[in-house]
Amino acid sequence: MSIPLLEYSPSSQNQRVEGYEVPNEDTPSMYRLNTATSDADIDAIIWAGYRQIFSEHLILESYRQSFLESQLRNRAINVRDFIRGLGKSHVYRTQVGEINSNYRLVDITLQRFLGRAAYNKDEEIAWSIVIATKGLHGFIDALLDSDEYQENFGDHIVPFQRRRFGSRPFNLVNPRYDAYWRDMQSVRYMGGRSFYSARTTGSLKTEDIRRAIPANFFAMAGKLITTERNYQRTIASVNSQVNTMAIPDTSREVVTEQVTIKPVAVALPYRYIPSN
Repeated sequence: MSIPLLEYSPSSQNQRVEGYEVPNEDTPSMYRLNTATSDADIDAIIWAGYRQIFSEHLILESYRQSFLESQLRNRAINVRDFIRGLGKSHVYRTQVGEINSNYRLVDITLQRFLGRAAYNKDEEIAWSIVIATKGLHGFIDALLDSDEYQENFGDHIVPFQRRRFGSRPFNLVNPRYDAYWRDMQSVRYMGGRSFYSARTTGSLKTEDIRRAIPANFFAMAGKLITTERNYQRTIASVNSQVNTMAIPDTSREVVTEQVTIKPVAVALPYRYIPSN
């Protein structure tokens, strides 16, 4: 028996508040399958789905899902099934799911499938339990079958970031775990300060700057330091060895032997006939 989704309190984000802004370039574009009348419209829907789910970092020819594209072009599946297939694809699992912690995977997946960030840590914990019990595919199904997804996107609209203000789009966030983990470790070890900020303030001493440098840097630098050498003593030792070194005589006597050449009878194909 799977654990039910834990309860969490939604916070007031932009998508939950009615706005009165004038439409501009930040206004999201809606790609609808039920209003598509040409192949160009279907191509735009497929491209929007790749850009939203795979991010622009992962839009490669080798990552295309030809089977899902064919089904969508033939109207065998709707947009929600197409998005579900992208989320369950090998590309999303290897490029997003397996390289992130569960908490970060929840935040990224909510941004791309529901068009919003996680409300708080309680929601990240609740969905991470779903990932731990049902796996990534169960997590994708739970999101696409939720009331929030149905109310905002339904079966024919490609998910989009709802009411983006003052920040870059969600689909441009790099999903790599290595940068995320490196940043977290840097903040943890440096106490919230970076070496660049500590160096450029101008009011810190050398000891403060050294404390801002990660400890593993000193360990790495210590391995690169070679043992100290006395070059004068080394040169004197080499000169002494050169001066006292006996060069062995490798020459040898050349013995010349007298060679006697004996005449050898040669059979010619003709004989010399003297003239009379």
